[in-house]
Amino acid sequence: MKRIKVALAGNPNAGKTSLFNAITGAHQHVGNYPGVTVEKKEGLTSVGGQTLQVIDLPGTYSLTAYSLEELVARNFIINERPDVVVSVVDASNLERNLYLTVQLMELGVPLVIALNMMDLAEQRGLKIDLDKLARGLKVAVVPTVARSGKGIRELLEATLKVAEEGGEWHPLDISYGPDVDETVRRILDRVSLDQGRWGPVGPRWVAVKCIEGDGEVIGQIESEPGLAEKILPLCREVEAHLEKTLDAYPEGIIAEYRYGFIASLVREAVQRTFQNRIDLTDKIDRVLTHRLLGPLILLGVLYGIYEFVFWASEGPVGWLESLFGWLGAAAGGVLPPGLVRSLVVSGVIDGMGGVLGFAPLIMFMFFTIAIMEDSGYLARVAFLLDRVLRAFGLHGNSVMAMIVSGGISGGCAVPGVMATRTIKDPKARLATILTVPMMNCGAKLPVYGLLIAAFFAARQAGMMFALTLISWSLVLLAALILRRTVLKGEQAPFVMELPPYRLPTLKGLLIHTWERTWQYVRKAGTVILAVSVVMWALMTFPGPSREEEAAWRVKVDSAPTEEAKAGQRAARAEAVLAGTAAGRAGRWLTAVTEPLGFDWRVNVALVGGFAAKEVVASTLATAYSLGGETQGEGLSERLRKTESWSPLKAFTLMIFVMIYAPCFVTVVMIRRETGSWGWALFAVAYTTSLAYLAALIVSQGGLALGLG
Repeated sequence: MKRIKVALAGNPNAGKTSLFNAITGAHQHVGNYPGVTVEKKEGLTSVGGQTLQVIDLPGTYSLTAYSLEELVARNFIINERPDVVVSVVDASNLERNLYLTVQLMELGVPLVIALNMMDLAEQRGLKIDLDKLARGLKVAVVPTVARSGKGIRELLEATLKVAEEGGEWHPLDISYGPDVDETVRRILDRVSLDQGRWGPVGPRWVAVKCIEGDGEVIGQIESEPGLAEKILPLCREVEAHLEKTLDAYPEGIIAEYRYGFIASLVREAVQRTFQNRIDLTDKIDRVLTHRLLGPLILLGVLYGIYEFVFWASEGPVGWLESLFGWLGAAAGGVLPPGLVRSLVVSGVIDGMGGVLGFAPLIMFMFFTIAIMEDSGYLARVAFLLDRVLRAFGLHGNSVMAMIVSGGISGGCAVPGVMATRTIKDPKARLATILTVPMMNCGAKLPVYGLLIAAFFAARQAGMMFALTLISWSLVLLAALILRRTVLKGEQAPFVMELPPYRLPTLKGLLIHTWERTWQYVRKAGTVILAVSVVMWALMTFPGPSREEEAAWRVKVDSAPTEEAKAGQRAARAEAVLAGTAAGRAGRWLTAVTEPLGFDWRVNVALVGGFAAKEVVASTLATAYSLGGETQGEGLSERLRKTESWSPLKAFTLMIFVMIYAPCFVTVVMIRRETGSWGWALFAVAYTTSLAYLAALIVSQGGLALGLG
């Protein structure tokens, strides 16, 4: 049976993602649209014996194709021709949200309107006559409250009904004023726009888009022989006429008439039962976005998050460390001595344990971030930090890219770099791209968790809070230097919408947490596992020669006591590891890293961290396992017992890991977003140089203060 393809479209903060989660539940997956890096979410559900394939389109305010998200959403609808488009509309902000709906109607797509957040509309004193609204728009209108699942069944049934009616496209024909209407008529009279060539959209839509100055449509017109000469002069003529007579451009005039059409519908269908001058959102914002109280509350929230995360994850992290320790000891007892046992115990179990052992910490961090996102507070964080960022030459939209990258520990630099597309100022965008990799992404958390547990167990939340403040400070400092040197230029204005506060639902929080945690676990089970095995091989080969092995055997056998024999065996393991390919490279790098207090094992781990920052933890686990340290105990415990380690060395390493080169995937993404390998390599070079300088100051400063 053929699946019915349903696309969800809507403004950001209209509850589209909540609706998608309510419809599909766990039956969803995330990927990218072909050829672009915009996230694509798909899921399945069933109603009336039919399977619905639901696609969550990028959140957009319109289909004007000014941004990549708008272009992706529009092209998907035109090229993929979903059977039904569900327009998700915030019932408490009808006029603004219906603008996208009207543009969908102009396309002519088979449409159903999900009138979401009906509870919030009622709280604001809005009474919506659904029948009048449906008659005015000539489409089905279904009231929903996505967070609680109310109206979902009715929405699916209405969607199925529209799909079964055949899915014909019927474009909305509204007036855009006498000048534009006359130009549209002249275009249609002058040329024949073959609808088959333009897909399902009608010729009137093509004419209107040409008048609006839509770059993609104009490009298609220019690609057809003889068509541009007939159409484009008329579009330029009406543009000049409107500018001369009304001091306006066609796209502005067309938008005004769309809003006029919407206003007439709203006037007929909506009544305000009472006027709530200051609703709950405004009252809360008076405190949370206050110029003085807001930043203090934000700092308190961050510290509270870290207290909760370390408190909640302490038990599960300990259980997983014990589990991997037990697995290593069990495998070591079953497998015979040799390369296979070494690979399984040191390469796989200890390497993976160094990363997966901190999965609970990552999970609880994602859970708290999901609460901030779903409640609407994360948008307030961006609003508060905009004032700070502008002083350092960044754009207000840089805030979201930084938060996504790990401004609140646990993000990822790859989507953070992608999030810079909303920044219109090219130099501010480039500065943001070059600085967001220094945020505390989720890949760095296993390293932080490992070292904090080993050397700062009594003040874990305080250390994580300090690392967050250090990360933000370094990012802002780097941005200021970049904007005053290689990226000089004026700053563009910043406008941001603050969504209403909402009480997050447990289902939504669990879905968001699971999605992100699973991505982390999947990465650990693929990329990190592969790199761990490679690092094990580099730390195993070439092995000692027969003569060297025989000499060590003599030393062990001739030791007078069991304690002396154990010491000789440990020395033998240390010497063997130092003679491997990785050991030799690590020792060669000590000439550079010795002032930082790093030994050759740390050097090897940092080299592996170029692939992915989690590898720093897994490589340390492998190195100290191969080095003959006590088996069956967690890596944090092993490091704490190692004489060459100290709190100062641990803190220095955390600072270095925080700043130095972006992981390989992020470097590739920087190249894609900037269009230049030069900027990607510059990001690697300057962050590594800055990391070395910062770590040198910390290490030498600590030694001077007697903290070593």
